[in-house]
Amino acid sequence: MKKGLIQIYCGNGKGKTTAAIGQGIRALGHELKVIMIQFLKATPTGEVAILKKLEPDFKVFRFEKPRDFFWNLNEEQKKELKYEILNGINFAKKVLDTRECDMLILDEILGVVENHLLTEEEILALLEHKPDEMELILTGRIVPPNIAKKAHYISTINATKHPFEQGISARQGIEY
Repeated sequence: MKKGLIQIYCGNGKGKTTAAIGQGIRALGHELKVIMIQFLKATPTGEVAILKKLEPDFKVFRFEKPRDFFWNLNEEQKKELKYEILNGINFAKKVLDTRECDMLILDEILGVVENHLLTEEEILALLEHKPDEMELILTGRIVPPNIAKKAHYISTINATKHPFEQGISARQGIEY
């Protein structure tokens, strides 16, 4: 069996999750099983709705209850969020241990580190448990240096222009 790589999609542009999902769809086309765990995302999205139709071969898990953006949370809400994230991390560890899938996507896990909900060392420990044959994809804006060293592939997606900068808000139900 081929060696599974560690891929990272990062940057301030739109499309990191979409790129990760695209890799998952590609894996599905090769009859591989995919699990995506989303962090810092609890509101309904079109991408999650359509992925439900691909179960049981492409499963999406979220462990957080819907709430406001991280920067708007009070300390109690942040503490509760951290507990929910730990549940997601424990599930990720279980998936790695049981080899339940061929590709594991940890969507916005780098945002968890950026917001100091987990440390870079905790994510590195998780990466150490990756089975050789499993593909692992991480997304988020900023890649800590030691996580970058562990990656086989890093793609940076940057925004050249964004509708928010022009005072344009997203249509209801579509994330920008």
